[in-house]
Amino acid sequence: MQATGQDRHAPLQYEVMESRLEQIILRVAAELRAEGDGAQHVGDKRLAALIRQANRGIARNEDHLAKKHLMPFYLRVKAEEPDRWESWGIAPETEQRLLRLLQVKPRRTASGVATISVITKPWPCASDCLYCPNDLRMPKSYVADEPACQRAERNWFDPYLQTAARLRALREMGHVTDKVELIILGGSWTDYPADYRRWFIVELFRALNEADNAQLADASTTARRALYEAAGIPRDDDACAQRVARIQQRVNREGFSYNRAFPELYGDGTPWQDIAAWQTACWDDVERQHAANEEGAHRVVGLVVETRPDAVDAQAFADMRRLGATKVQMGIQSLDANILEANRRVVSINAIRRAFELARLFGFKTHAHFMVNLLGACPASDKADYLRLMHDPALVPDEIKLYPCALVDGTGLVAHFKNESWRPYTEDELMDVLSSDLMATPAYCRVSRMIRDIPANDILVGNKKINLRQMVEEEAERHAAEAGAPIAEIRHREISVDGADVDELRLDEIAYATTVGEEVFLQWVTPAGRIAGFLRLSLPHDDALDSELPIEPGEAMIREVHVYGQVAGLHRTSGGAQHRGLGRSLVERACEIARERGYHAINVISAVGTRGYYRNLGFENNGLYQQRRL
Repeated sequence: MQATGQDRHAPLQYEVMESRLEQIILRVAAELRAEGDGAQHVGDKRLAALIRQANRGIARNEDHLAKKHLMPFYLRVKAEEPDRWESWGIAPETEQRLLRLLQVKPRRTASGVATISVITKPWPCASDCLYCPNDLRMPKSYVADEPACQRAERNWFDPYLQTAARLRALREMGHVTDKVELIILGGSWTDYPADYRRWFIVELFRALNEADNAQLADASTTARRALYEAAGIPRDDDACAQRVARIQQRVNREGFSYNRAFPELYGDGTPWQDIAAWQTACWDDVERQHAANEEGAHRVVGLVVETRPDAVDAQAFADMRRLGATKVQMGIQSLDANILEANRRVVSINAIRRAFELARLFGFKTHAHFMVNLLGACPASDKADYLRLMHDPALVPDEIKLYPCALVDGTGLVAHFKNESWRPYTEDELMDVLSSDLMATPAYCRVSRMIRDIPANDILVGNKKINLRQMVEEEAERHAAEAGAPIAEIRHREISVDGADVDELRLDEIAYATTVGEEVFLQWVTPAGRIAGFLRLSLPHDDALDSELPIEPGEAMIREVHVYGQVAGLHRTSGGAQHRGLGRSLVERACEIARERGYHAINVISAVGTRGYYRNLGFENNGLYQQRRL
């Protein structure tokens, strides 16, 4: 319905649409102003009623207004037609409430940051797991119909174009994008060439650094698109599907592996090799973009990469850290060696344990991928496996993606389904396993997801319900009420969009042991146990440190500081808990604990965009980290 980035209607029709949008906004603003006089409360239901009222008598569905059209229109008028916007007479306090009401999908930034997920280009994987999708349009393990994958393919998997498009979409939905967490997906990050990894990071940061310079951003976007178009790489869905159709059929029907098919589509002599020649960058390029982002309008407050436990060592972690990474996702899937072998997951339990130990010592937040209903598993073994994950002192991950296995065409699991050696759990079995796992998750761990974004039409058998987590939480709440033990897992307790009374918060501390040190989880909680912010403090044992590691004996590590609530713009307060001093208080208490335990310095694995924040708290640059003497 807006001009920018969309096809306009005929001029007169477009003016009519704008007039209707303006009428809704003026009506909402008037009702918000009148609320104090006892007028009807203006919430989502009232807004929906006003939109339905505006659509009455409009015959064509494509001419109907929707909530998603209001925010882009409001922001465009404010930016491009200041006189018109001034005539609306919307005072600052009314505007704040208006923007909250017009915001689309408010949970997108309820965790405290604006999240942008990007996908790396198609690339083979050193592993060939039985359950893993083999979509040749995507990097190994992803499918083309996933939302993030669709965005990536439309933008030629270019990190700049993906980031710019997602940033624009978030802003048009009314989200504050001053603080951004970048999540890089695409299989195993460490399998990609080092030059490509540096280039990818440079372009992510460049997109954020140039975002508010419209002329520069438009020029960069136009130039990039021209390069991909000149190389002859399609971006249209049908053309992309046609490009791989013949070889994809061999993969799906003849068991031809992804890795064997890959060279025919992306190897020597293909357009992808032509563009690979300029998808490179050096460390100086990385550092320049990092430096610009420290004072930028869209600062990176978290950078996540994903890989396999068998694909990392101390040097790999050091390179990730130099690129600005703060969190590492690692696919475990199971801790049962027999199940891993049955599913062709070639990794030892010792390799998994060592990868998590190293990640913790480097200061990374650890995010494990875990699957239930794999070949060879049963509900009882899955529950026992999850308890091992939660209680093995080498692992105790900070975050979990807990997935039920789903059958996707073209995977090795199809044959096992056909010969009945594997079947999907029934809904009751799945609910039992996942609710038990949720209740077994400790207060310092967050279950971030319970389903992947694989569309239902790509799943042959298995869970297709997108509200699975809601169902699991309801089941777990019933069991928790019967047992008199509330669910402790972080995501279930987040204050989300509700906000919190800062004066009612109390600071709790939970200590737990690992094989390489002691962890202290500090959390601000409400009287009802809701979580408003937390800090992860690592106190490593001296004997766990060696010359490969970038920290010295006697140095503690802050691995994460997170304050929840709606994102507050830099240097501004919000309706949530951000910028109320909670983060500073957590850091000061962590320093106090480390000092009491005999540590002489404390490091923080700061993101590029948070370096200034930690400097204000007394930290100084120190190699891969920032450090404060105690």
